[in-house]
Amino acid sequence: MIIDIAKRAEVLIQALPYIQNYYGKTVVVKYGGSAMEDETLKKAVMGDVVLLTLVGVKIVLVHGGGPELSAMLKRLGKESTFVNGLRVTDKETVDVAQMVLAGKVNKGLVNLIQNVGGSAVGLSGMDGHLIEATMKDEALGYVGQIVAIHPSPIIDLLEKGYIPVVSTLGCDKQGNIYNVNADTAAAYIAGALQAESLISLTDIKGVLNDPSNPQSLITRIHLDEISSLEESGTVTGGMIPKLECCAHAVEQGAKRAFIIDGRVPHSILIEMLTDEGIGTMVTN
Repeated sequence: MIIDIAKRAEVLIQALPYIQNYYGKTVVVKYGGSAMEDETLKKAVMGDVVLLTLVGVKIVLVHGGGPELSAMLKRLGKESTFVNGLRVTDKETVDVAQMVLAGKVNKGLVNLIQNVGGSAVGLSGMDGHLIEATMKDEALGYVGQIVAIHPSPIIDLLEKGYIPVVSTLGCDKQGNIYNVNADTAAAYIAGALQAESLISLTDIKGVLNDPSNPQSLITRIHLDEISSLEESGTVTGGMIPKLECCAHAVEQGAKRAFIIDGRVPHSILIEMLTDEGIGTMVTN
């Protein structure tokens, strides 16, 4: 028992310089994948978010909710169609997206954070015109391309000690509503806030040198290396837009961006508060 307590104390001491570095800084967490669907992982992520807030880190949680949206559309008898990974979104679908993402998913996360001891407020990209968007492609319907981020609602909540929980619906000045990719929105928000870090939870370990070998993790990538990784075929498929979102965040002012495995319990804490980390870091 004494040994266990000593080990716990040692872990805390090792985390101290990282806590000091992040104290008072803003970290944007993009929340999705298995970590959002598995109840045990979901509770672990919310616990991590609350713990970091209690030690002085300003956390902004940006979430997706594609599976929940697909399930609701199916219940309503409406099949989902995707083009290059993006959901074709007609007017009826964007109305359902507003109901599911800004309603059920967002408020469920707010409630869960509060149940584990945090204080959270849910936002959508429509609140305070947070995410200004326009139509990305007429063939996709109401899928949004971000025009600007107006971060005042997030900043106000952070200053009052709340955890902003953001669903990624955008709007334009004519009142149209758009479904915006959550990875993209998190990157733009991290850039606009000049965040210390963007942390993207995924269902793989990070960027792999050999996609068939999970042990070939690339722990650090500089911006000027990304194009060569894509051209060589090292980075393919769905990892390309995730990596490019990380690059955008860093280019726009975030200090660093991480792609980490959200299937590992407490992966956020492992990445932020240990020497080893757990995923891929993108830096300028």
